[in-house]
Amino acid sequence: MRILHPADGIVAFYDGRVDGYRFAADPNWVDDGALALGIASYAIVDGDEALIYDTHVSVEHARFVRGALEAQGVKRFVVLLSHCHLDHVAGTAAFADCEVIATARTAEQLTAKRRAIEAGALSGPPGIDPLVLPTLTFDDRMRLDVGRFRLEVIHVNIHSDDAAVVWIPEQDVLLAGDTLEDTVTYVADPDGLDAHLVDLERLSDLAPDRILPNHGDPNVITGGGYPSGLIRATQDYIRVLQRCRDEPDLRDAPLAELVADSLDAGWITYFEPYETVHRANVEAVTPA
Repeated sequence: MRILHPADGIVAFYDGRVDGYRFAADPNWVDDGALALGIASYAIVDGDEALIYDTHVSVEHARFVRGALEAQGVKRFVVLLSHCHLDHVAGTAAFADCEVIATARTAEQLTAKRRAIEAGALSGPPGIDPLVLPTLTFDDRMRLDVGRFRLEVIHVNIHSDDAAVVWIPEQDVLLAGDTLEDTVTYVADPDGLDAHLVDLERLSDLAPDRILPNHGDPNVITGGGYPSGLIRATQDYIRVLQRCRDEPDLRDAPLAELVADSLDAGWITYFEPYETVHRANVEAVTPA
């Protein structure tokens, strides 16, 4: 685990993108869906208060996060889950004594799938047992205060229909969860691409100066985050995937070629493991 400091009052807890490092030898969602791509959870900290934005890929990771923040004087924790996917909720048991906030849709999904998640039967092992469910839910928007920070939490349909992003207007910083990632988004809902484009435009209207995704390059995150062009890069990539439905020649094109303009603009970086993500995306959106 690496502790990064991308902005005043924001701490990133980053793991993954380490050659030869795996959580387990056999295929599993921790390695293949998270650590191989690199994953960060974030904390917004002021004085003795902290908002934990996602609880990482295991309880052990979450305990590390909590211990590191307690060591610097944090006593009051509130958790916000960005969405229901396992690599974002796995460590919540380490914060079981705290308020856990999520969109109503996230709570609905986790409640419905709780038994399968705890048994390791949803996406395979490891199971998350116990799965701690949200204690407070919201729809659309919610205001949160953490010390001097005035935060706006926004429900969007990007990547998944239950996503919650954090907007910090005083800093023009957007904590994006999995709604944006580098190199490309993972398509969890191939029927939702039009809705994703609509809500990506909503994020663009915020005009963020810096964007902090959960899956990204640790060097870029350390440097303060991504430019607003990451939103445009994601929009352009989704439109390419939509074209793949009717243009078979695009389906076999190299990822670097498809996102060349965004790479040249410096909005994203190329990370080879996203070739696997891209191939899965093409398969997901292409008619059988």
